[in-house]
Amino acid sequence: MKITQVRNATLLLEVGGIRVLVDPMLGAKGSQPGFASERRNPLVDLVVPLADLLDPDIVVVTHTHSDHWDAAAAALLPRDVPVLVQHDEDAAKIADAGFTRVTVLDEPTTMQGATFTRTGGQHGSDATLAAAPRLGEVMGVVIAHPDEQTLYIAGDTVYHPAVEQALAAHRPDVVVLNTGEAVLPGLDPILMGAEDVVRVNRLAPDARIVAVHMEALDHCTVTRADVRATAEAHGIVEFVDIPEDGQTLSV
Repeated sequence: MKITQVRNATLLLEVGGIRVLVDPMLGAKGSQPGFASERRNPLVDLVVPLADLLDPDIVVVTHTHSDHWDAAAAALLPRDVPVLVQHDEDAAKIADAGFTRVTVLDEPTTMQGATFTRTGGQHGSDATLAAAPRLGEVMGVVIAHPDEQTLYIAGDTVYHPAVEQALAAHRPDVVVLNTGEAVLPGLDPILMGAEDVVRVNRLAPDARIVAVHMEALDHCTVTRADVRATAEAHGIVEFVDIPEDGQTLSV
C-alpha cells in the first residue's frame, strides 16, 4: 500500500492495484474564504500535479465540507468515477454535480477487491455541535484488501468513543488521523490534535499512525512540528509518520 499526502485531508492511496482518492480538495491556493480569519484557504498550493489526481478508480468523501469536497473536485473529476459517501444528503449533493455512481456507505462495500466500511466520529464536542449544528455528520472509513494491511482513516473527528470502537473492532495496521485541531471562533476544537496521537497509540500500540490535515487551513492550530514534538516527548516517534505535502509512504 502507498499513501500520498496531497494536502490537508486529501490522500491518494494505492491499494491492491487500485487508486483511491480521499477527500479531494483540488482548488488553487486561496480559492476559498477562510473559516476563522480573513486569510483565504487553502493556505498552500497543490504540489502533486493535478493531472495525477484526476483518474482515480474510487473516490471516498467523508463529508462534503469544502475542505474535503470543493468546487474544483466537483468540476474536474470524471463523472463516472465511483464515489463513496456517508449519507443520502451528501449523495444528493454529489449526484447533483453530475456524478452517476454515488454509493452511500451504510454497509461494508467491496469494490475492485477492496472492502470499505464506514466508521463513526464526531466533528466537535457536544457543546460545539449544540452551538453549531451546521458542522453536521462525518464518517471515517476502514479499507481492507486481502493483499494489504488494514487502513483506518478516522476522518474529521475529535477523540471520541467511536474512534475507540473502530480501533477495537477493526484492529487496523495503519491509522490516519486528522490532527490539525481546527478551532472555529468561540468554539472548542473540532478535530483531534497532537495529544490524540498519543491516545490512539496507547489503544493501538502496534499500528502505524499517519498524521495529516495540518498547515493548509486558517483554522488549524496544530502543526507538523507540534505532532513531532509530542511523539518524541512520549517516546512513540517510531510509530508516527507526519508526511509533507507530496510525500508518499509505503506501508
